[in-house]
Formats: sequence, structure tokens, C-alpha cells
Amino acid sequence: MYLSRFLSLHALWVTVSSVIQHYTSAWGHYDVCKTQIYTDEGKFWDYTACQPEAIDMMKYVKVSLDPPDITCGNPPETFCGMGNPYMCNECDAAIDELAHPPELMFDAEGRYPSTYWQSTTWKGYPQPLLVNITLYWNKTIELTDNIVITFESGRPDLMILEKSLDYGRTWQPYQYYATDCLNAFNMEPKTVRDLSQQTVLEIICTEEYSMGYMANSKILHFEIKDRFAFFAGPRLHNMASLYGQLDTTKNLRDFFTVTDLRIRLLRPATGEIYVDPQHLTRYFYAISDIKVIGRCKCNLHATGCREENKKLLCECEHNTTGPDCGKCKKNYQGRPWSAGSYLPIPKGTANICMPSISSIGTNVCDNELQICQNGGTCHNNVRCQCPAAYTGVLCEKRSCEMDPDGCSQSSAQGAISLPCVILLLPLIAPLGLSGFLIF
Repeated sequence: MYLSRFLSLHALWVTVSSVIQHYTSAWGHYDVCKTQIYTDEGKFWDYTACQPEAIDMMKYVKVSLDPPDITCGNPPETFCGMGNPYMCNECDAAIDELAHPPELMFDAEGRYPSTYWQSTTWKGYPQPLLVNITLYWNKTIELTDNIVITFESGRPDLMILEKSLDYGRTWQPYQYYATDCLNAFNMEPKTVRDLSQQTVLEIICTEEYSMGYMANSKILHFEIKDRFAFFAGPRLHNMASLYGQLDTTKNLRDFFTVTDLRIRLLRPATGEIYVDPQHLTRYFYAISDIKVIGRCKCNLHATGCREENKKLLCECEHNTTGPDCGKCKKNYQGRPWSAGSYLPIPKGTANICMPSISSIGTNVCDNELQICQNGGTCHNNVRCQCPAAYTGVLCEKRSCEMDPDGCSQSSAQGAISLPCVILLLPLIAPLGLSGFLIF
């Protein structure tokens, strides 16, 4: 009896293990666009949704400052510590050791002394000291981790982080930062922890990162992962839920998508309510590091993104082309272009561009380039004979898509569904697998 139960549990574990391995890799990066499959009926391509890995986007960033002459050092000037107005240093653009140009905001970290960009001091007080720092990539980016800004000076009393989706033509706020949100922006202070699934797109003002100058308080966040967690769980184990939401909610997708970011510095750290006009050399902005982690947006049609002529370009698959794989190749416009889809999870749907009938001529299918998909067979290079569950020129579409009711959950293909895995988890929990899913 015990042997029988053991063998049953072992068989169950083998089944779940194979599913777990499959889901883990699929939820990680969707790092395969197509796989050649061999069956008794021949070989064909299995196309799946795919996307590039998340990378450090600051390696490819370009930066501009407004006003352009806001960087300190030309002419040379003295700046002093906020805690001690008599402990001062020089900024001189003509001397490398004393210069603080913009590129030091994202150079290699870990050097001592630390390197940083620095603005001029607030010598024009009471006129505001305003700086716009624009980061741009000439490419659409999908953010995958928190934006982190490290200030060498104190964190600013007032700041706005903005984003653009159209290469800087228009801007919208991402988050407001202030020592007093109500007074500065007429907004009640909030943190991301005050949000929910229903309010995840709300633009908030936070006082959490505006505490002036403190030795251990130089870092400012824009929390991406905390917003992911509303759908994927606190440890982001349920990425399937997040991907499903991203697939079906355009506003949510757009929220994590940018072409440019802008840091608007509105008031430097003062460390006090009132500015001391006798020691204006204490007030300035200085940033030692900016981190932006994301991936090239390729509409789920590429696993790679390369730099060419100082521009990032998706390495498009699925017969697509363009910087974001946003259109079909010539002669592959047999149906309208569509972005790939995370659904059905875990492989997603490729939505490949199909050959135009005019380009196919008399040969609709063959055994090399135009291969019948999903188990279809090619007859005399004229047509694909499709299994009952599929249709289309190359059997690329599920038949249920033609139904007015669409594809129900029961029509999805797969060896085992996600709910089944969830139901099985209590049986395998003693094996310590509570954290097997990764992003």
C-alpha cells in the first residue's frame, strides 16, 4: 500500500516538475521566438511570443540639460557642505579632478572618491533654481525594475519625475516628490503602499524621499516592482497574472512604457524651512547615479536588441520589421500586423506576419520556408490540410478564433493548466517549492 502511494506521488511529482520547469523558463524572458518541431507528419515551426532580456538601459542613454549652462565649473565656483557652511570645495570644468559633467550621473560606480554631476549653486536666490534632466534612447523601452536616483547632495525638496511616450513631444507626470505635498502640489501625500490594483495607475505625490541632507538618505525611488506586486504577488511569483493584465489592459502596458524620462528639479535640499541667504553656496543639485532597468519594446516579436549607428533596434522575428517590430515585412502582409500576445500562457501567441497571396503564387506551402503549422500537412504545394482545431493559410490560427464567442478557456492547448498546478501545490509544499517562479 505504501509503495503504491509512493509511486503515485512520485509520478505526480515528475509531472509537476516538468510543468514547473516549463513555466519558469517561459515566465522568465520568453526567450525563444520559434522552435522547429518534428512529427510523424513532418517538420514545422512552432512560433511563440518572445521578448528581449531586461538590461541596464543607462548603457545606451543620451542626456540633455535645460538650461544647458546649469552645470557648475564654468566659471569656477565654490560650493560648501549643508551641515557645515565653512567646509567648502571648488568646481572647475577645466580641471578633470574638479569637474562634474552630466555623464558622471551614469558612469561606472564603485570608485572613490565618488563621481557625480553637479549644478551651479543657488546664487540667484530668491529666483528658483530649476533644472530639467532629460534621458532619451530614441527607442521605446519597457521598464522592469525601479528607477533609482542617487543624490550626492541632499535629495531635493521639490522634484517631478516625468515620462514621454512620443520621443519628448508630450510629457506626463510619473510621480511628484516634496517635503510638503499639500503645499507644493495641492496633493495629499501618499506612498505606493497606499495604492491597489484598482488605483495602480494613480499619479501620487510622496514625501518619503524628500528629507533634505542626511548621510544615509541620498536615494530616491520610482517603484516599478511594487506596482507589479499588485498583480504578481509580493515576491513576484505569479508573473502569469501580471502578463495577463498587461496583455489585456493597454493603459497598464503604457504606464510601464517610455521613450524618454525627465527629472525636473524644482528646489534643492535646504535641510530647513528657511533658506539662509548668507550661505547660498550650500544649495545645489548633485547626482552620482541613475539606474533604469528595462527591455527594448519589440511587441513580443524579438528576443534581442542591438545598437546600430547609435540607435537601439529590435532583432525582429515572425516576419516583422521596424525599430519596434511594428509592421510586417514586404510580401508578408497577408493579414494585418498585430503585436504578439502573452496569452495563452505560458508560451503566448506569436501572431506572425503571413505571406501575401500575391507573393506566394501557386506555392502556398512547402517543407522549408512556408511550412504548414500545428500539425497541418502540405498537399502538392497548393494548400495546407489543417487539423480540426486549426485554420488559416498555413494552419496558423485556432479555429475557435473564427467563432463569435472567441476561444474559451477549454479550447486552449496545453498539457496542464495553471489552475491544475496551483491545486497540486499543497501536495508538493513539503518539498519546499514555494519560491520556484522567477521573473
